[in-house]
Amino acid sequence: MALYEDVETKVYSLDDVINPEFFPVVKDSEYYDVEQFQNINTTYGLSIIHFNCRSVNANLSKITDYLQQLNRTFSIIALSETWLNDSNIDNIYFDGYELYYKNRSNKRGGGVALLVNKEIKCKIIHKMSWTIDNIMEIITIEIINKISKNIIISCVYRSPESNIDFFTDKIINVFERSCNKNIVLCGDFNIDLANKTDSNHIVTFINSMHSLNLYPMISRPTRITSHNATVIDNIFTNITNREIMGGILITDVSDHLPIFTIYKDVQSSTKDIIIKEKIIDTSRKALDKLKDDLKKQNWKNVYVDDVNKAYDVFMNIVEDLYGKNCVKNNYTKNNTVNKPWMTKGLKNACKKKNYLYSCFLKLRTKESEDKYKKYKNKLVFIIRQHKKKYYSDLLNRSNGDMRATWKVMNGVLKNHKKHAGISQHFVKEDNGIHDLNEIVNEFNHYFVNVGPSLAAKIPKTDTNVSHTITGCTNSIFLDGTDKKEIKNIVKNLASKRSKDWVNMDMRVVKDIMDYVIEPFTYICNLSFQNGVFPDGMKIAKVIPIYKNGEKNLFTNYRPISLLPQFSKILEKLFVNRLNLFIDKHNILSSSQYGFKSRNSTSMAIMDLIEQITAAVDQKQYCVSVFVDLKKAFDTINHTILLEKLNRYGIRGTALQWVSSYLENRKQFVQVNDTRSELCNITCGVPQGSVLGPKLFLLYLNDLVNVSGLLKCVLFADDTTFFCLGKDIEQMMEMIQIEFIKIQTWFKLNKLSLNLNKTNY
Repeated sequence: MALYEDVETKVYSLDDVINPEFFPVVKDSEYYDVEQFQNINTTYGLSIIHFNCRSVNANLSKITDYLQQLNRTFSIIALSETWLNDSNIDNIYFDGYELYYKNRSNKRGGGVALLVNKEIKCKIIHKMSWTIDNIMEIITIEIINKISKNIIISCVYRSPESNIDFFTDKIINVFERSCNKNIVLCGDFNIDLANKTDSNHIVTFINSMHSLNLYPMISRPTRITSHNATVIDNIFTNITNREIMGGILITDVSDHLPIFTIYKDVQSSTKDIIIKEKIIDTSRKALDKLKDDLKKQNWKNVYVDDVNKAYDVFMNIVEDLYGKNCVKNNYTKNNTVNKPWMTKGLKNACKKKNYLYSCFLKLRTKESEDKYKKYKNKLVFIIRQHKKKYYSDLLNRSNGDMRATWKVMNGVLKNHKKHAGISQHFVKEDNGIHDLNEIVNEFNHYFVNVGPSLAAKIPKTDTNVSHTITGCTNSIFLDGTDKKEIKNIVKNLASKRSKDWVNMDMRVVKDIMDYVIEPFTYICNLSFQNGVFPDGMKIAKVIPIYKNGEKNLFTNYRPISLLPQFSKILEKLFVNRLNLFIDKHNILSSSQYGFKSRNSTSMAIMDLIEQITAAVDQKQYCVSVFVDLKKAFDTINHTILLEKLNRYGIRGTALQWVSSYLENRKQFVQVNDTRSELCNITCGVPQGSVLGPKLFLLYLNDLVNVSGLLKCVLFADDTTFFCLGKDIEQMMEMIQIEFIKIQTWFKLNKLSLNLNKTNY
């Protein structure tokens, strides 16, 4: 079966501009408008489209709109002249695609990117991806091909003022060791293959490409103006033994025409990305049914002496009824972008604009250009008015709802979530991981081992951990709770939408609390009485969130832990009692501003500024060390923490309760509906918890006592040590001596200094 069937289409000829026999090509290319492209009968294969976008930020909406019109999900979208830098790269988001890029480093312009469909398994090739300022940028990936050999895909941009021969040498260096692989090299070469006046350089370039067995697929101009037409964008390939087609697309996305190629059977088809989601129905009707069922329940099996059994019975009832009334079957949706303001009339007007543009490309007269531009400008104005009215109506309907308002604003500003989804293909020790079950398990192993791995690298010290602690002779008492206190806590907890491991959020708990308050109050009192935190409350659902860097590396993600909703209530009950005890006995240092009510970062900054200002007024110097710790929450040693709590007065049943709270914790990683196996958490305080931050402060509390000569201001683990004086050399010497003591304290407490972020 042929890759494409001939259709009766009008093809735009520019044969008078080029000499078809000036260089051999894979196949003569043609021009296609949207309708003509849609009429091509293709079998799905590897498909690549290249845009010279001249600022992807400026033309992002044009590109996405045009891709929608083509009605094809390309395997790869290649972009040249992206004009991106590290500060704006996160603005680029194509639903269903992974972004790989190389930016120009020394000035505006240039840059290349490959957007790879998430269904395709690939990895970046670093040794074939680099930037030479003012010369070129190239990004290269390798597609893992099930059918035959792997495929090297590169996108390149050559600066027009750079030396062609130098560029040619660099291209040879990149690809000469990969000639035995399938290669597709696309981009803006800024080498006009139709230019007969500069034929020596062009012939050298073409011959060099032929030596790599790479042949061009584009034989007609890709940049056309009223006074010239040049063949500067191209696709070179050595995949010539398969059915293949390529062409040039007629669109005014930028001043270069997009080019494309489709290979039959080179890669399995790429369809719209499908996401499986669970429907959680929290409508008033569903919640009323849930409450009716809870009201009818007999909770007698909850009232046992074992808090774990009591909580398990309680949650089995709640979870079963919640699943019955609120959790529906999975459904699927695709990520097709819709623009509601684009009416049928506007879409037809866009077709006419495209027709006028194609007429200009064919005729290349001032009259045809003016006609096209006049119509385009009018259409752009009308589309903007429709879009403005659409969002204005949405804002009016928000009616003061800030969540709804920000949702609309993010749509206007195109603030796509940087964290939306993860890569579907990961690399670990040069091995590709493509199965989602394997990916979530690798994530889980990475996250639970971060803390222990850091702690294991810290040298041991013989110093006693408690020598800097100012102890408290009094002991905390865990008095019981009642329904009134619990209801008040639930009322004041934030109504977040994040769902725990049974897919329940705090809004649901608030709604049903009156119907479960009796058995839950019993469980809380039993927990305090026995000094046991229920195991069912210790399971965290972890969502990996992309930070920065390459998206196919596990190390470039951070975990967001979502704990059971009911655990937050029990933790808050304990924190309330702990706060009363800490405040009564002035246990926490006044230099600590983190995680404390009525304290903030601005207060910590003001404290530091005021002390420095006072020193300056007295003609003194200030020398400061700004300390940063690596994964501080994750490396807290449980044995050391419990020893410190005992010194601070958390003893007996309360200490037993905290010990139970810390031990036997487990977590799993979830991506969409795929969950990893459970892993044990052996150190650290629970991320996302209510009690964790308070335990963290108590763990760090004696840090302020390490040096008797340095002053200290803390916001959680962000610590500033400083000294004031008139002899700068003496102060520097003192800082160095005292900081040795501080480093010893960090080692003793299994905390790792982040030397890259610790400054003075």
